[in-house]
This record gives sequence, C-alpha cells and structure tokens, in this order.
Amino acid sequence: MKLQVHSIHFDADSKLIDFIEKKVNKLETFYDRMVDGEVFLRLNNEGVENKTVEIKLKVPGDQLFAIEKAKSFEAAADLATEALKNQLKKFKTKVKNGRV
Repeated sequence: MKLQVHSIHFDADSKLIDFIEKKVNKLETFYDRMVDGEVFLRLNNEGVENKTVEIKLKVPGDQLFAIEKAKSFEAAADLATEALKNQLKKFKTKVKNGRV
C-alpha cells in the first residue's frame, strides 16, 4: 500500500514516520485490498494533548478516516489505527454480505 505522511508546520523525524508506517501497514492484516493512505501530523497550541494524527485510507468503493489527539504522536497514531482497525472489520463484513 502506498502511504503518504504529511507533517504540518514542523518536520517529522524518520523514526516517527517509520513508526506510523509500520502501524498503518499492520492494518493490511485485517483487510488486504487497501489502495492507499494519507497521514497528517499536526501540532496544536492549546492544551496538553496537542498532537493530532489524521489517517485517511482508501479502500475499493469507500474511504475510511480517523482523527485522534494525544500527548505524543505515537499515542495518537495508536488510537487512530485502532479506530481504523474497527472500521476495516465493519467494512469487510459489509463487503462479504454484498452491501458495498
């Protein structure tokens, strides 16, 4: 799967990008027909949980999206990929039942 990582208003280091790519690529174990994905990393100025991760995944016939905030990008990525895992499981059952 092709994955693009965008860091908004800062430069993300390669460790963070590698971590996020590994987390998103693990989602292929739940649904292996993902077309591509985009990850947006944002720093917010308000509050303690000021790191936001947005992940968009394109699957045949649909697009899945998750946005999470946390104290670190790693924690936010964990939460977002967990949300996408649940969405992928639901999407897969819809595909099996012929609703998509």
